[in-house]
Amino acid sequence: MRSTLLSPVLALLLSTPFTYSLQLESTTEGRLPAMGFNSWNCFNEHINEEKFLTAAQQLVDLGLKDLGYTYVNIDDGWSDKDLWRDPETKRIVVDTKKFPDGISGLADKVHELGLKLGIYSDRGTKTCASYPGSMDYEEIDAKTFADWGVDYLKYDNCFVPDGEEDEYPWAPEWWNTTHDGNKIHAPESYDFSTSRSAQRYRAMRDALKRQDRIIQFGMCNWGHAHVEKWGNETAQSWRIWGDILPQWTGHKDHIAWGVMPILNHALFHLSQTNFWGHADMDMLEVGNGLTPAEDRSHFALWAILKSPLLIGTPLDKISPETLAVFKNKELIAFNQDESFGIPAWPYKWGVNADWTWNQTHPAEYYSGNSTAGLHVFMLNTLEETVTKTAVFDEVPGLDPTKKYIVHDMWSGEDIGIYEKEFSIPVESHDIAALRFNEASEGAEEALKVQGKGKRTHHAGRAIDEL
Repeated sequence: MRSTLLSPVLALLLSTPFTYSLQLESTTEGRLPAMGFNSWNCFNEHINEEKFLTAAQQLVDLGLKDLGYTYVNIDDGWSDKDLWRDPETKRIVVDTKKFPDGISGLADKVHELGLKLGIYSDRGTKTCASYPGSMDYEEIDAKTFADWGVDYLKYDNCFVPDGEEDEYPWAPEWWNTTHDGNKIHAPESYDFSTSRSAQRYRAMRDALKRQDRIIQFGMCNWGHAHVEKWGNETAQSWRIWGDILPQWTGHKDHIAWGVMPILNHALFHLSQTNFWGHADMDMLEVGNGLTPAEDRSHFALWAILKSPLLIGTPLDKISPETLAVFKNKELIAFNQDESFGIPAWPYKWGVNADWTWNQTHPAEYYSGNSTAGLHVFMLNTLEETVTKTAVFDEVPGLDPTKKYIVHDMWSGEDIGIYEKEFSIPVESHDIAALRFNEASEGAEEALKVQGKGKRTHHAGRAIDEL
C-alpha cells in the first residue's frame, strides 16, 4: 500500500462531510443516479408525443430498459407559448399540437411500457426557450405534474427577474483554484444555502414533497450559488456547470462547454456525491458527433463519477457502436452500485501536476471500489496513442506485494495476472477501464484453461505468459 501526503485540495475535499441528502419517503427512487433519455440534446424544443413514444419503445426494444434506463424525460418546449396558463386554474397549458393526448396521456403510454415520464420547468418567470416558468406557481405546477403522472422534474434557472437574483452571485465559470467565482465577493461567513437561488429551489422541493406522487427532483442551476453546499438537501441531483456540447474541449460563449472542461470542474467537487445526492455533469452527448474514443471516455467518466446517465441522441437512429457504449454493463454497474455510493477519485493527474486546474488536460488516473472489485481508469487527453501504466504502489487499495487479475471492462474479459504494475496502450482521447481482483492460488491455471492471460496487444508486467 502506498503512503503519501494528501494535496491541500484533496485533504479539504476528504475532510468535507457528506451533506444531508434528500431521501424520498418510502421509496428507493433517487438513491442511485437517474438513467434514461432526455430530449434536449437531440431535439431542443422541437418535440412531440411521437418522438417520446419512439424513444420509450426503443429503450425497451434495444434492451436499455433492462439495464436501468427507465426515465423518458421531456425537456423544454412542451407547453403553449400563446395560451401560457389557464386563466382560471392557472395551470400551464400543454401545446396540444405537439401532445394531442396531453402530458397525462403520454404518461399513461410510457407507464404501460414499464417506464417513467419526466418533465421540465424553470425557477424563473420563463423557461430557457421562453415558455412558462414556475416562479410563484410552484404549488400549482407541482400538483399539476403529479396529477399528470409525472415521475421526474428537471428544474432550470433562466429568466430570473430583477430582485430575485442572488445578492452574492457565484458561478463555476468564474471559478478556478486561484479565483473564488464571486462577481460580488461574499463575506467569508456567508451561507450560500440562504441565497435566493437556494430558497427558490427549496420552494419547488417542498411543493413536490407535498404531493401524493413520488417525483424525483433534478436541479439545473448550472452550479451557481455554490449548489454543492446545499444541493443534496434540496434535490436528488444538481447540475455543477453550464450546458454540455458534443465537443471534447472548449466552450461556447461561457454557456455551453465541452467534455473536458466539465470533467475538470467536477473533480474539485466530488465529496458531496453519494447515495441520494449526485453531482449532475449534464446529459450525455454520446453519439452526437464525438469520435468513438471520445464517446467511450465521455460515458465512462460520467458513469464512474456517479453522474446521472441520460441519453441525448435519437435512439431510432443509433449506431451499433454507440449502442454498445450505452449498454456497457460493467460501467453501468459501477454507476448503479447498491453498496458503494462514492464516485471514483483521481489519484494522479498525468500531464499536469496533481490538482492542477486545466480544462484541456484534467486528471487522467482514477480509482474506485464496487462490489465487483477495485477499478482503475486511465484517460488519454493527448492527441496521440500513449501507453498508460497503473503502478500498484500509487493506486489506493492495491498492494504492490500482491498479484492481481486485471479485467478489461470494455471487452468483459480477463487480461491476465500482474504484479507491481500494469501497462496498456490507450488511443487519443480514449480511456482504459479496468478491474483488479486479488489473484488466489490456482488463478493462473484457471486462466490457462480459459485461454486467457497471453500478452498480445496489451503491455504490462505479467506473470510469465501463463
